[in-house]
Amino acid sequence: MNTGEEESGFIDLFFEELPPEEMSSRAELFYQKMNNRRTTRHFSTREVSRSLIESAIKTAGTSPSGAHLQPWTFVAISNQELKRKIRQAAEEEEIKTYSERMPEAWAEVLRPLGTDAVKEHITDAPWVVVLFRQKKRLRDNGKWSPTYYSQESCGIAAGLFIAAIHNMGLVTLTHTPSPMGFLREILQRPEHEHAMLLMPVGFPADAAKIPDLDRKSLYDISDFFE
Repeated sequence: MNTGEEESGFIDLFFEELPPEEMSSRAELFYQKMNNRRTTRHFSTREVSRSLIESAIKTAGTSPSGAHLQPWTFVAISNQELKRKIRQAAEEEEIKTYSERMPEAWAEVLRPLGTDAVKEHITDAPWVVVLFRQKKRLRDNGKWSPTYYSQESCGIAAGLFIAAIHNMGLVTLTHTPSPMGFLREILQRPEHEHAMLLMPVGFPADAAKIPDLDRKSLYDISDFFE
């Protein structure tokens, strides 16, 4: 809509059109970088500056969100004692999951990944970042109302965070201990925030290993109508 006058609450979009050759080059370079991205559970204890973690969180914060409510909180932990408490609580839940809760169909797809209830990445990685989803918001009138599309919004923000981490030369892992209520208790988050992802961040260990897996092809994950 263009009325020839500035509309209150809106500003002009900044958009710089690139030559087709540069668009293709950027697309391919970013794809290659992300295609080399792999998840590892083997982290070095080498320090990572807080400024890098802040940069990744700021990038995640540029994510689109339902009604621009930005329903996320990223809690970054480098304190070793706090990480130890988180690992202990996570392993207690994971032991129950692997021994009691996990159906065979789930265990079947996890076996090739070599996962188990031991979560040394939580204490080895210099940083652990927990993404909390805000399920409701406090309105100006003092009443609580739901946030809209918070699951989808936080999912997009998590993707940007992961891309930012790998783009800067670090690695991360998406860990979802279930149930995750202990994270809210340990990190003293409010009742309306729910832990969604636990992501250790750092350098890979010198002898880091990853599963030998293939990604689906473009034709397996897409369909085009032209």
